[in-house]
This record gives sequence, structure tokens and C-alpha cells, in this order.
Amino acid sequence: MLSVRAGTPPPRAHSSALAQLHAALAKSGLSTCSATPASAAAAARACSRLRHLRAGRAVHGASTKLALLSASTHSTLLPNALLHLYASSPGGHLRLARLLFDTMPAKDAASYNILLTALASRGHVAEALELFDEIPEPNVRSWTALIAGFAQSGRPADALRIFRDMENAGVSPNEVTVVATLAACADVGDLDLGRQVHIYAKQQAYCHNVQVGNTAIDMYVKCGCVDVARAVFDAMDRRTVVSWSAMICGHAMHGEGENALELFAAMSRQGVLPNGVTFVGLLHACSHMGLVDEGLAFFESMEKDHDITPGIEHYGCVVDLLSRSGRLDEALEFINAMPVEPNSVVWGALLGGARLHKNVEMGEEAIRHLTVLDPGNDGYYVVLSNIYADAGRWEDVARVRRAMKHRGVKKTKGWSTISVGGTVLEFTAGDCSHPRATDICETLDKLLSEARRRGYVPDTSVVLLDVDDNEKERVLARHSEKLAVAFGLMTTPPGTTLRVMKNLRVCSDCHAALKLISEIAGREIVVRDRNRFHCFRSGACSCRDYW
Repeated sequence: MLSVRAGTPPPRAHSSALAQLHAALAKSGLSTCSATPASAAAAARACSRLRHLRAGRAVHGASTKLALLSASTHSTLLPNALLHLYASSPGGHLRLARLLFDTMPAKDAASYNILLTALASRGHVAEALELFDEIPEPNVRSWTALIAGFAQSGRPADALRIFRDMENAGVSPNEVTVVATLAACADVGDLDLGRQVHIYAKQQAYCHNVQVGNTAIDMYVKCGCVDVARAVFDAMDRRTVVSWSAMICGHAMHGEGENALELFAAMSRQGVLPNGVTFVGLLHACSHMGLVDEGLAFFESMEKDHDITPGIEHYGCVVDLLSRSGRLDEALEFINAMPVEPNSVVWGALLGGARLHKNVEMGEEAIRHLTVLDPGNDGYYVVLSNIYADAGRWEDVARVRRAMKHRGVKKTKGWSTISVGGTVLEFTAGDCSHPRATDICETLDKLLSEARRRGYVPDTSVVLLDVDDNEKERVLARHSEKLAVAFGLMTTPPGTTLRVMKNLRVCSDCHAALKLISEIAGREIVVRDRNRFHCFRSGACSCRDYW
């Protein structure tokens, strides 16, 4: 009998899993001449399923010793099982998978797809594309492996490019393709393509698949269409805790705390147990509504009532909840009492509260930790500079600028995207490269001029450059989100909602300007920045001026 003592399975491979593994190995007969490629393949699949790599390598060794691999000259059953074992194992075993693949006497579509999925999902873009080009006749699984792999490895733009190539090749997406593509659309904010894919899913009756529905909810939420996301949720035949949590978080992200709490009440009535993500949404909702005591009660109930251990994200939400309400001393006490080490998100929440309530001392305490935890993040210096500027401490503003220079912290170039007519356009701060740059700037200047008449005053404190105020105002007037909004107003019909994606936190100046521009233009402007959504409508923002 082949021994499995060579390795210890991960914690989730408990005693019953070990029993399954022993049974599979015993049934394979790998210690006798009765072993076959099929029985060895079954053993390899068991090892793969239970993530018992050492036992799997023992299966590989025994298969080689018994000449089972050479007996598989015309069959890929055993080689593919071993290939999947290595390709799906965490760590540095992709090299072994590639070596096995290259030495396989016979390969089929499954062989290519197994390795293709592993390469793409781990970010090996060039190698994955090269392997894809080697496939004699790529099928929908081949295309999907590439799309899903790129989406999972943080390459959503590559995933969408491959999806369009797949369309051009005349290959119809399956349910897995739809899920991967919707996820990529969510990450880049491509609402137009996301809508098209969702329409296709409905036409193919894929929306009965709960994963398709969940991903569609996430896509619409992240593209700023929370009402459409809710319509998808309400129309679902079956919902999981993922469905409920995604929708609760969606309402919270868009400043609709009341809807989030009402949905949680409905979830509880239906007997669906919450998970950690559910509580992130609930805490965000309470934070936006100023329901401090309710939020703290939700946090306490996680372990007490639901046996859910709070993660660092939940602690960050509580700090945000206390800081937003002005209870900064309690927030700091909470941080100091945390059983886990606070990260930059936790201290950033305290810094945000210090900015909102103009508390210099708390801002300095937060930045003391942030310069150690996230020294290259220029956004924190900008917030501290704003706190000093609000307090009239201009020497400290200059000191922040010197500290950035001394530490080599450079202002990150801001960019914003907007989708118009199915095309996603990108603008960078100070961008003059667009063919209609002159018209865009003229439109923006007219809007800002009218905004001034309505009380807008440029907030030059956010410009950490050693230049005079006139130059600072010129820099502010060409921030990327302002350019994107001006272009959107020029190129879309009246009444159309503008949806902008930004890589950085929206600065206080753009926030003030966009509130007034939404009123001047009579448009809803939805901006998704690095932290949250801002829905500007009729001169107000859904974030209630805290972000």
C-alpha cells in the first residue's frame, strides 16, 4: 500500500478526507501489478482534490515505476490528472506542470486548458498567450480559461481584450465565460460591455445560474448602477448569502444605508445566515447614517451571535464609524485595544475623521503610523496638509511638502475614465492630448466660472507644489475627473448619467466642484474613486461629504 505519511494535508483535509485518500490509494493498487492508468488517475485526482501534493508526487513516482505513464501513449487520462495536480497546487509547482506537459506523449484540449488556466491565473500573460496560440483548435473552454485566468490575476483589461477576440472568432460564451467577463467588466468599470454580456446571459437563460446573478449584481454595483443591481437581485430565483451580501454592500457603498439595513432584516427573516462580507456592508451602512450604537452592536454580534471572528476590515469599519461621528478619542482607544495589528486602512480611517472634524492632534497621530505602514502613499500627506490648511498652520503645510520631498514621495498621476458610446476614454491630470482638448477645457472653464458664482472657491491646499496660487488653481482646473466630466457633458444627451472611474481618492476641490456642476448641468454624476462611490446629484453627494 502506498503510504501518505510523506506529507501532512492542510487543516481542512480532516480525518474523513484522509480516509478518502487512503481509500483512493488502496483502490488504485499502485503497489501491485494490478494497477492501471485509470486507477492511478483516480488516486491522483483524490490527491489533487485534497491538496495532498506529497502523496500526489508519490502517485506520480509509482506510476512511473510501474510504467503506467508509458502505457498511456494514446491516452491522456493519467497525465492530465497529474498535470492538474501540479497546476492547481499552490506554491512553485507550475514549473513541474510545464515540464510534465512538455514531455507528455499525447495531449488533448483538456491538457492545454489545464496548463492555460494555471498560467493565466498566476499572471504569466506572455506564456499563456503563447500556449493558447499552440492549441490546434481552441474551444470555448480554452478561451474561457484565458479570460478567467486574466480576470483572477488582476488583469481585467487583458481579459476583456481576449473576450472581444473570442467574439470575433465566432465562439459563443458559456456560463463560466459570462461570469469571468462580468467580473472583469466590474473591475474596469466597463458598463456598456457588462450590459451586453448580461443581456446575452438572459437570452441564453444563464441567469438561472446563481453565480451569474451574483456577478451581475457586483458588476452593476461597481459600475454605479445600484438600482439595476437591485433589480437583478429581486429577479433571482435562488439567492445565496453571497447574493444578499453583495446587494447589502452595494447599497452601503452608494450611501443607501437605509436600504442596506432593510435588506439585512429581510435576509434574517428568510433564515439566511450572514458572513463576514455581510457585516462589512452593515458597518459601512451604519457609518454613512451616523448609527454608531447600532454599528457597534452589529460588530459585537459577529462573534456573540454568529461565531464570526472579525477581520482587519471589520476593525477598520468600526474606526471609520467612530471617526466619522466625531468620537475620535474612542476610535483611538479602539485601535490601541485591537487584538490584531492595525494596518494602513485602520489608521487611514482615523485620519479621515481627523480631517472631517479638523482635529490636528489626531491627524498627526494617524500620519505617524501611516508613514511607516504605507510610506509611499502621497494621499495621506495631502489629507494632513488639508488639516493644517484648515487650521491656518501654513508653516506645517510647507513642512509636509518638505517631508514628501525628503522621503522621495511623489504625487501619483491621477487618471479617470468615462465610457461614451461603448468606448472607454482615459484622461490624466493636465491632459491636453485629446483631439478635442481645447473644447473640453473651454467647457470646463465655463462650468467652473458658473460654479464660482454659486460659491465655489478653489481649494489650493490640495496642491502640494511650490508655486503661486494662480498656478495652483490652474492645476486644480485640469484634474482628470473634471476633464472626464466635461467631455461627458459635451458628448452625451441631456439627462444622461455620467459614470467616471478614478484611480485615486477624489480631492476636496473636485468634490466641491462636481457637486455644483451636477446642479448646473442638471445631471447625475457618479464617480467611483479608490475608496468609495460618490453620487453627485442636485448639488449634493451621497457620501455626505465624508470619504
